[in-house]
Amino acid sequence: MATTTTKAKKVSVKLLVDTKSKRVLFAEAEKDFVDFLFHLLHLPIGTVARLLAKQPLVGSLGNLYESVENLNETHFQSNQTTKDSLLKPKVVPSSATQVPLLSLYGAEKMIYTCPDNGTINFDSYDKYNPTHFHPYVADHASGAFCPICRKTLSKVMQYVAAAGEGGFVKEKVTFMVMDDLVVTPISPMSKISSITVLSKLNVKDVGALEEMVVDFGMAEGLNLLKASLNTKKVLTSVFLGNAAADNQKKRKHDGPTVDIL
Repeated sequence: MATTTTKAKKVSVKLLVDTKSKRVLFAEAEKDFVDFLFHLLHLPIGTVARLLAKQPLVGSLGNLYESVENLNETHFQSNQTTKDSLLKPKVVPSSATQVPLLSLYGAEKMIYTCPDNGTINFDSYDKYNPTHFHPYVADHASGAFCPICRKTLSKVMQYVAAAGEGGFVKEKVTFMVMDDLVVTPISPMSKISSITVLSKLNVKDVGALEEMVVDFGMAEGLNLLKASLNTKKVLTSVFLGNAAADNQKKRKHDGPTVDIL
């Protein structure tokens, strides 16, 4: 089960660990953790590069990001915030993107409109004389002008998300997250499912299995993002790596358990 700790923006994730081979077999997770994983697919490449800028990256993505960062503003288009849009790309807000654990990728997207775009009385609205209604928006406060009055679109609009739970998956569903981030809903026949998974993972010694509950927050999220780009042993890397062993608080359960689902 994964539970949310709102104040610290962390969740608790239950792992099944093979202590003999020193690997995480799978995690039992609910909405909050799975929403985090799915949201990684929603992040722009520029955001990924920025989040991992202080960590060594495999390949040349980090070099590309640093090149844009170091390039003088005079080399970019002057009529729009091109450099900033590359270094800090924004995701169009929606109820799906409201993942509590994911305040880690930047501030909420701002939307701007014309300062003269006020409240409209639609009973007296004349579509042939729309000068009192300036329905234009932009995602930055400079370089965009109202086609009617030519004023800069600088008035901040309030974004209201659609009603719903937010995130991507539904509440009250438990998922199995494998070491390589394969995510599947857990079937009602959980014990059979666990035995099947252990068989597929070639687990020989059930006595070496240990259930572990770990905290998952921003630091672990960044480590998971990086690991997902470099290895298929993501959960093992994040929760059983040297850094994780030093920084992660592990709460072990008494005795090995196999059918934790």
